[in-house]
Amino acid sequence: MKTSADFDSGNIQVIDASNPQQVVLAMRPDINSHHFQWFHFKVDGLVPGQRHAFVLSNAGQSAYNRAWDGYQAVASYDQHDWFRVPTRYADGQLHVELQAEHEQVWFAYFEPYPRARHERLVANALERGAELVACGRSLEGRDIQLLRIAGQAAAPRKLWIIAQQHPGEHMAEWFMEGLIERLQDSQDAEIAALLDEAELYLVPNMNPDGAYRGHLRTNYAGQDLNRAWQSASSERSPEVLFVLQHMQRIGVDLFLDIHGDEEIPHVFTAGCEGNPGYTPRLAELEADFRSRLVGIDAEFQTRFGYPRDEPGQANLTLACNAVGQAFDCLSFTIEMPFKDHDDNPQPRTGWNGARSKKLGQDVLSVLAQMVGRLR
Repeated sequence: MKTSADFDSGNIQVIDASNPQQVVLAMRPDINSHHFQWFHFKVDGLVPGQRHAFVLSNAGQSAYNRAWDGYQAVASYDQHDWFRVPTRYADGQLHVELQAEHEQVWFAYFEPYPRARHERLVANALERGAELVACGRSLEGRDIQLLRIAGQAAAPRKLWIIAQQHPGEHMAEWFMEGLIERLQDSQDAEIAALLDEAELYLVPNMNPDGAYRGHLRTNYAGQDLNRAWQSASSERSPEVLFVLQHMQRIGVDLFLDIHGDEEIPHVFTAGCEGNPGYTPRLAELEADFRSRLVGIDAEFQTRFGYPRDEPGQANLTLACNAVGQAFDCLSFTIEMPFKDHDDNPQPRTGWNGARSKKLGQDVLSVLAQMVGRLR
């Protein structure tokens, strides 16, 4: 039996493979960083009908070790159908089991969004009328595409959505895929009305180096991009610098930063209530956005999430806070779970790519309803 991770977003180190019923593994840290939690590996030589077990021996030292409680790993025999497998966390180790049905299987922390799929997503968007406004470069030279999707005429409102600043949060680009697909549906009257009033500026993947290398949190320099929005530089965070420069040139009337949360088994938002420039107008817009998303029966809730910041105590290095403060606009972080959305549990898949895509499409309905108030 062979265990490997030498592929796009792969991450694992084999410690002891002498017992195929108890293979001992470890997650590799992000390059130039202590963070780790993402894993993605392939196993060849399984015996169909036999139980195989894998132990992630350093789970207790991972960035968010409390997140393992209640977590179930995902597996796939074909890299298309991903399903949850029996997983337990004990004594600092994550134990993953599989009753094999085929000789080859992939395991991952969450359903991966491959770089090849990203390139197809961008190419298809451009073929269907999206504009490539600009193309930045990561530290390792990978493309960071800024797309514009708009109607036939220039629209007054500029809506920005970025995803996967944290490279292990693959649900973020699944969200973007769903959103882009719906934006380019010429028969969707709600989208047509939205594009009459707004241009959407989209960055499907902010951290291609980290995503390709199997990082959890950081880029090639070890920089957490979502802590670089007050200090973006070409040396450590060119990805953020690229987006900020174009925001300053174009303007921003709404900003959404798409993420995944390791610990909380719910879909939720985090706003800008701690910003020095937070006003009743922004508070009303935030409440309206949340209530509308609940109202259209999206997989979303408002009971669980992060503690609210005290007034004036926001961390302005975060994208959501930095952009909301700089442009006096509605600015949200949208968080999806690595586990499941417990308000609507689906045990076989947990939260997955398809549900992330649907959330992206549902968010567009809210933007269409609110666009007239966003300036």
